[in-house]
Amino acid sequence: MSSVSYDRVQRSFLRYQHVFVFLAPLVFVVGVFFAAPTPADAGTDYWLQFWWLFPVFLTGATIVNTVGISGSALFVPFLIFLYPLVAAPLEPETIVKVGLISEAFGLSSSSIAFIQYGLVDRRLALTIVGGAVPFVVGGALLSFIVPEPVFHALLGIALLTASYLLFKTDLDHDAGESDDADAAADVDGEVDPDAAVDGGQADLPNDADKLGPAGVDTDEEGNVTRVDREGDDYRYTRGGYLRRFANYSIGGTFQGLAGFGAGELGIISMLGTKVPVRVAIGTNHIVVALTAILASLVHVFGGGLVGGHSLSLASTPWNMVVFTVPATVTGGQIAPYVSNALETSTIKGFVGVLFAIISVALFLMAAGVA
Repeated sequence: MSSVSYDRVQRSFLRYQHVFVFLAPLVFVVGVFFAAPTPADAGTDYWLQFWWLFPVFLTGATIVNTVGISGSALFVPFLIFLYPLVAAPLEPETIVKVGLISEAFGLSSSSIAFIQYGLVDRRLALTIVGGAVPFVVGGALLSFIVPEPVFHALLGIALLTASYLLFKTDLDHDAGESDDADAAADVDGEVDPDAAVDGGQADLPNDADKLGPAGVDTDEEGNVTRVDREGDDYRYTRGGYLRRFANYSIGGTFQGLAGFGAGELGIISMLGTKVPVRVAIGTNHIVVALTAILASLVHVFGGGLVGGHSLSLASTPWNMVVFTVPATVTGGQIAPYVSNALETSTIKGFVGVLFAIISVALFLMAAGVA
């Protein structure tokens, strides 16, 4: 395929990404219904048993994608504490697997939305994912042999750390953005492709293959200039690889073990290395989505490699994921609109307090009190 044809396909995909994004869960649900190993007596009651998970996971996916953290950070505690109140308790490895499968779809949906807006540094994301892979795989394999009290204690530590980091870090989406893009608009509200999007500087990238006045340029010294589809510009460097690697190695281990961690620690490391907030959140979605997909595959197929629990496809609660997957995909698409309507600090505070409360309950469970 020629470069021109590839660019045309990519541009068309991003322009109509909502159609493709919502087709994915439809194909998944149809595939599960016709091909997944289910109980022999599975009927309408089986498939509709967990319909109420759709609004729950929709709300959770919208919250976590707005802040830019892992979906399982909310899904896993929900499945541990609230789910058993209306259904039978799940095994820890099944909880993590449901959370990861749902999160993988939700973050993939949100990631495409961020790519469409030009807020993903793909070179940075692929470098981080490459370094995190062995830690994600190792953490996922550990989940098969770690005792349940230790599992709950590790979850508590991860959530408490995430709560502290969320309160400590400024995640306001408006930081560093330019409001001068309106100067490039004509009387009809259309952006003039020849106008500078930052109020007069003519050296900003403007890629004709991207939607809107968007583009990215890296100079010989490694300084990155990025313009999103709305005309806001961001300047940063990709330095600080070792610091990010340290955070993503720890976060990747928890991502595989508990279903979250890479997003919470990863967003902190990128902001700490001066990556602009919106670019950090967008790039972090790609990292967490890819690591969640990897961890999901290990959780489904990897139990036998370590002599732990053998999780076959038949052990997956398919009547749950047929509702959680569409819910998280929808939440991933809603999140950008919510982030524009609400202060991110408000949602960040809610999630931080929730993490702290859940971590206390997990520590009590690990100690055998709860």
